[in-house]
Amino acid sequence: MLIEEVKKVLILGAGTMGHQIGFLCAANGFEVVFCDVGPEALEQGLGRARKLAGYFSRRGRLTAQEAAEAMSRISLSDNMEEAARDVDLVSESIPEDPELKGRVFGQLNAFCPARTVFTTNTSTLVPSMFAEATGRPDRFAAFHFHDVRLTNVVDIMPHPGTSSETLGLLNEFCKMIGQIPIVLKKENPGYVFNSMLSEWFRSAQNLASKNVASVEDIDRAWMGVMQSPIGPFGVMDTVGLDTVWKITDYWAQKLQDRQAMRNADFMKSYVDQGRLGVKVGRGFYDYPDPAFKRPGFASEKTEWDIGD
Repeated sequence: MLIEEVKKVLILGAGTMGHQIGFLCAANGFEVVFCDVGPEALEQGLGRARKLAGYFSRRGRLTAQEAAEAMSRISLSDNMEEAARDVDLVSESIPEDPELKGRVFGQLNAFCPARTVFTTNTSTLVPSMFAEATGRPDRFAAFHFHDVRLTNVVDIMPHPGTSSETLGLLNEFCKMIGQIPIVLKKENPGYVFNSMLSEWFRSAQNLASKNVASVEDIDRAWMGVMQSPIGPFGVMDTVGLDTVWKITDYWAQKLQDRQAMRNADFMKSYVDQGRLGVKVGRGFYDYPDPAFKRPGFASEKTEWDIGD
């Protein structure tokens, strides 16, 4: 398939990243269909895309008319077979479980045209974990987006069986939607930026789960020294604590790492309370006005309690 033939994109999973990827594609002229587990998830994804359209408009990245036209290119479906009809590119953003991803792609393979290229937005897994299960490993690669409000960097990570044609098409598609492609030479869990980010998260989780310091003080340490507007736990809230927990727990179990297991338990204590981060209005901090955005937060003193 030539890049000029790519007209329609299927977003599999319209959650935290799926709605962003879908809106970005729609804003650049592509027809987009959101496919998720049911009407409620789809409406939530559409609502988030609508908020993103407003954000792009307020920031001058799109006119109000362009934002409205982008939204008009997005349709919804909870029927995978119908959603897959005539799509040229699939972007998957479902939970970080290689067996689940492989199973869903295997089902999708039966519904999509032979030309359709499959991509995964996985944050830490590598595509070879489930490439064969997709049914079209040569037309499959990782195509990983970051928060589109903040950056325009996209990672492209092939597995050993990814064809050069697929890699070339994704590179061109990335440019067509205004993104900067970072093409990896080989598979690496976490790509480039996320590899560094995961180590940052793990270091912060180690300190908190060992009760070395409070979440707030760990963030203050980073923010104060690095002169950063946000610390690691604030960033975790942005990513989604359920997502961070799933990734932490997956690798803890896979590697049988005791400290990582403690970190996963620490993260799960927040998830169990429904504190999932920015998307629900509460995580390590409460939103829309988190404490770390308060003037002077990084220099505030907290009362030390040896019993904490």
